[in-house]
Amino acid sequence: MKPVVFLGDALVQLRDFPEGARKEAGVQLHKIQLGLEPSDWKPMTTIGAGVREIRIRDEAGAFRIIYVTKIEDAVYVLHAFQKKTQQTAKRDLDIAIARLRQI
Repeated sequence: MKPVVFLGDALVQLRDFPEGARKEAGVQLHKIQLGLEPSDWKPMTTIGAGVREIRIRDEAGAFRIIYVTKIEDAVYVLHAFQKKTQQTAKRDLDIAIARLRQI
């Protein structure tokens, strides 16, 4: 099972998700650790090769976790946030890009 490595404040942000979204995030990250696909995801090629976004919908809103598994033998969580608009905010993309460069 691959370890999960949180970069920057990604873990703090994830812990701020409402309980239902936080539990779903844990289930989806565990699937990735086991080498399985998350239930709802999409590639984030604008950030980098192999970067993906887990999409979580909850009564409190839409939540996203941006991660990469292609580097070394770990799941790197680059960013976790609540999505407020249809399009992912440039600020959130920039954070993920900067953290990918740290790896």
